[in-house]
Amino acid sequence: MLREILLSILLTMGLYATDITIAVSANVSYAIDELKEEFKKSHPSIDVRVILGGSGKLTAQIQNHAPYQLFMSADMLYPNTLYKKGLAITKPIIYAKGSLALLSSKTRDFSSGLNILKQDTIEKIAIANPKTAPYGKATVEALKNANIYRDIRDKFIYGESISQSVAYTISATDIGFVAKSSLFSPHMRRFVEGREWIEVDPSLYQPINQGVVILKNGQDNPSVEAFYNFILSPKAKEIFQKFGYSR
Repeated sequence: MLREILLSILLTMGLYATDITIAVSANVSYAIDELKEEFKKSHPSIDVRVILGGSGKLTAQIQNHAPYQLFMSADMLYPNTLYKKGLAITKPIIYAKGSLALLSSKTRDFSSGLNILKQDTIEKIAIANPKTAPYGKATVEALKNANIYRDIRDKFIYGESISQSVAYTISATDIGFVAKSSLFSPHMRRFVEGREWIEVDPSLYQPINQGVVILKNGQDNPSVEAFYNFILSPKAKEIFQKFGYSR
């Protein structure tokens, strides 16, 4: 009898086991594994497949019928665009608020703030492409408001996404703008605030409100809805805060 019950449970789990595919902005790449692990505790039969990229690039893929079911953007503009076009079935809701940081792989004197970028010893500056990456757009806005954009724009090395900007900062440039969240990942915690990085004054750029939507491909899918609800839950917010996002 017990054996029959166990077999019935396993068959039922198999029937309801499902995979979902979500598009996730590159800045969330540092937190997504922990988010998935926490989600799996309460939804063991749901496997979440993550496609990472710049928000603009992911939006273009969605508009070209990529089979994603949920989109976690780095801003509200792209998910709003998808919603207005009928490609998202839920209005964008803020799931996290991102912040910019200035990072160097070497110890630097950051006492002059962003003016450090005008120094002759800083020849290459990594930033995310402002045309496709919301963090890149915020970077340009901050530099213009700090009145140093024109002085340093010839030094820019553009990354396709904010995660590529991190890679360039560590390996190919003198300094770079990154998502603050990246500095809380295990392999980045060796960098110390005030020594290798500083947070960019948030008053210099519009808040980076990051929006999530269920896409048309995820309509009437209980597994997609479960992950969507989790991303907006207090537990997920705790994880986002752990990775440097603000409320």
